[in-house]
Formats: sequence, C-alpha cells, structure tokens
Amino acid sequence: MNIAPQYRIYAGFFLFAITTGALMARLPDIQTHLGVSESQLGLTMIGMSLGSLISLTFASPLIEKVGPRMTALVTVLGPSLLFALIPWLPVAPAVFVVMFFTGLLSGALEINLNVETDRLETASGKRYMNRAHGFWSVGFFVTALFGAMIRQSGLSVQWHMAIIAAIVVLVGGYMFFGMVPAPKPKGQSHDAGAHRIAFPNWGLVPLCIIGFAAFLVEGAGIDWSAIYMRDVFSAEPFVGGMGLTLFAFFMAAMRLTADPVVSRYGPRNVAMVLLVLAAIGVLMVGMAPQTWVALAGFSLMGIGCSAVYPLAVSAAAQRTDRPAAVNVAALGQVSFVVFFLAPPLLGFVAEYLGIRNSYLICLPLLVAGLWAASFALGNRKVEEPHGLPPEPVPPHG
Repeated sequence: MNIAPQYRIYAGFFLFAITTGALMARLPDIQTHLGVSESQLGLTMIGMSLGSLISLTFASPLIEKVGPRMTALVTVLGPSLLFALIPWLPVAPAVFVVMFFTGLLSGALEINLNVETDRLETASGKRYMNRAHGFWSVGFFVTALFGAMIRQSGLSVQWHMAIIAAIVVLVGGYMFFGMVPAPKPKGQSHDAGAHRIAFPNWGLVPLCIIGFAAFLVEGAGIDWSAIYMRDVFSAEPFVGGMGLTLFAFFMAAMRLTADPVVSRYGPRNVAMVLLVLAAIGVLMVGMAPQTWVALAGFSLMGIGCSAVYPLAVSAAAQRTDRPAAVNVAALGQVSFVVFFLAPPLLGFVAEYLGIRNSYLICLPLLVAGLWAASFALGNRKVEEPHGLPPEPVPPHG
C-alpha cells in the first residue's frame, strides 16, 4: 500500500512529540528516582538543548549525504530508544549524556523533516508545513494528557517509556522504511558540503526575529500559564490548568487548519494577522481583571504563535543563497536558543517585576516580528491539497 509522502512527514512529527511528551509527563518520577533538586534536574535536561544546538549547527552536510529516509529512521526511532534507557540510569550525569545524544538526533530531525516538507510543497504545488507542525502539537498534547492518566494509574516509568518506544519503533519503521525522498528544487542545488556550519546570514535575520517572537510567546504560554493562574487569581488546579489546555488546543487546531488560509491569503498576511492576535492575547493576559479574560488571552496566544514559525521555516527553505537544509538549520538554531532561554528569562521577570509583566515583556518582540514579517515573508499562494492524496513523489533524476 502506497503512503502519501506528507503522511510520513506528519508521522515523524507526531511520533517525536509523543516520545518527548511521555518523558515530560514522567519527569517528577525521574526526579525522585535520581534524587535531585529542581535546579539539578534543569541542568540535567540542558543536555538535550546542547545536543540540539550542536546538531542544528553542524548536521546539515551529513543529512544531505545520508538522505531523508535513513535520517528519518534514525532520528525518529532513536530518541524513543534513548528515552527508554533514562528510567534505568542511576545518576544524573548519565541521564545528561543520554539527553545530549537525544538532542543531537532531535536537531537533525528538525532539519530533515522541515526541508523534506518544503521540497514536497515545491514539487506538488501544495502546502503541508503548518499541518506538519500541527501534528507535533497534537502529539505533544495527547501524550501529555494520557501521560498524566498513566502516571495516576501507577504504571512504572520504566514500563511507560518502554511501551512508547515499542510503539514508535513499530509505527515509525513502517512509515519510513519505504519513504521516497521529494526532489530537490533546481534553485537549491548547492553543495551542502560547502556550508558545513549553519550560522544565520544577514538574509535570515528577519526570519530569526519572527521565530524569536513565536517561540517567546510559546514559552510564556506553555511554561508559565498554570503559575500565572495560581498567583494572579488563586485559581483551583482545574481552572489553573485550563490556561495551558486552551493554549495547546488552539495552537494545534490552528496549525492543522492554517494551510488553506495561507494558500488563499499568502504567508505575509497570515503571519501579520497571527502576530497581532498574539499581541492582543498577551495584553489580555498581562492586564486581565478576571479569570475568563486571561483564559481568552491564552487562547489567542495559542492561535497567534501557531503558524508563525512554520511560515518562517518555509521562507528559509525557499531561499536560494544556500542549501535549504543549511538555512533551516540556521533558523532553527537561533530560534531554539530563545525557546530554551525563554522560561528562565520570563521567570526572572516574574520574580522581580511581577508575573503579569513577564507576559507584557513579549510585546516589543512581537512588534519587531510584525515589522520583519511585513517584508521577509512572501505572498506565494498555492493550491491547497484536497481529495485523494497524491502519489509518492519519484526520486529526482
């Protein structure tokens, strides 16, 4: 049975998300098992961040050499197997090492799946990027939700991670073993070996600003919403958790449905509207007089930052000054810096200036993102996929 190429990409994002989400859901148990404090656990988790940044910087030539199919197999299946080892490790330094190697794979996965999505869009004349990232959002949301239920059931973290690994290996192996790479666009025929290090150039700076804005809002929505609801409104746990729930739900829903909108109105117009909605949401949260206003603000923040980064990724991949893999890696590298640094930065603001201001501080960067989107994103309008999925794209000859 032929599997449409976009579904293989969707599966890659989804499977990596359920792998990561399962680990995040069991972090309290892993912390207890290792006997470390919160700060020590945070330092241990930085291993994945370091690995990702190194991979995003140096992995592009290797990915071009190995090819999309083998890269997908290794980077989707590998993290699930490495994460399954963590509950068995006795000390935090060993976990740090495993997290570091997982980060190396996750950075390569980010490059590979995004570049393959863009090549598929170019070859088919249809849009898939936002929907692909939407499957990451759905996967993370679903596994976090079920992870909480599984943890409540009393299933050990060892068995939990082993089951997730088995699912990912079976499904991922089936999805990627027969993967046929999309053809390289003619305008992107550069030799990736000539660009061994993926640093941003001046042409990517506006796209980096757009990515900064999206990731800062995402970090504020994911990491601090529950604490905000508790500290500002003394909300009950269920109501306090609704901020994150609504943020994640609307972010996933928008990503899954954004491609037709982008196809009709163009990336620039859609990104600018989304950034305005994110700014309104941040204002509502930062100045909310009542709980429902804050929850509505979190919903708008989820919508607002949903498709902005995928649109920036598409724009980076479409540039012809360097190989698409190099530009995507460079954008991901600097954007991930913000994603990893946003939680402690916003926490510092919350501690010394108040938690409302930790949201309002996002506004200047959102304004900068609006400015960058006004000229850095094109208005390429393409046909939206409908009806039966296309046949797999043949290898480029």
